[in-house]
Amino acid sequence: MKSLIVSDKATISRLAERLKHAESHAQYQRIQCVLIRATLGSSAVEIAQLLGWSTATVHVIHSRWAKEGDAVFELRGRGGRHHQYLSLEQEQALLAPFVARAQGGGVLTVTEIQQAYEQHTGRQVAPSTVYRLLDRHGWRKIVPRPQHSKADVAAQAAFKKTAPSGTPRGRAPG
Repeated sequence: MKSLIVSDKATISRLAERLKHAESHAQYQRIQCVLIRATLGSSAVEIAQLLGWSTATVHVIHSRWAKEGDAVFELRGRGGRHHQYLSLEQEQALLAPFVARAQGGGVLTVTEIQQAYEQHTGRQVAPSTVYRLLDRHGWRKIVPRPQHSKADVAAQAAFKKTAPSGTPRGRAPG
């Protein structure tokens, strides 16, 4: 069987140095996968058991490393806004008049922002789109407190037990 990984000292030292500077756990494991083969000459089954991977994954990493070299260790990021209508800068520009009004003490409704968003993009969007937009830019819904922070609960309970004078319960027996 042809060896995909050459175990010379230069390759091993380069991989060992790269292992020290791995940016993520996934990148660390990929480097380990190649380094274990280069240093110990372990089989794909043994490496898979060590890393908790399938044997097929180890074969893929070894094959890609033989073809691509160190590029196999560079992982592309996950996620992202792939279906956005506006960029972050365009969203900030859209929210600018609403920010000015809010800083002046004005009340904003999501429907107003949604209408402006739809007019700007030329598409209808769900309210959840606008809520996510506001969350992305650090906005939050402010609601009044259910009770005052300095309220005395004991005094309120005592007040409820005493009836005001002039009411049938508050009259002195007579």
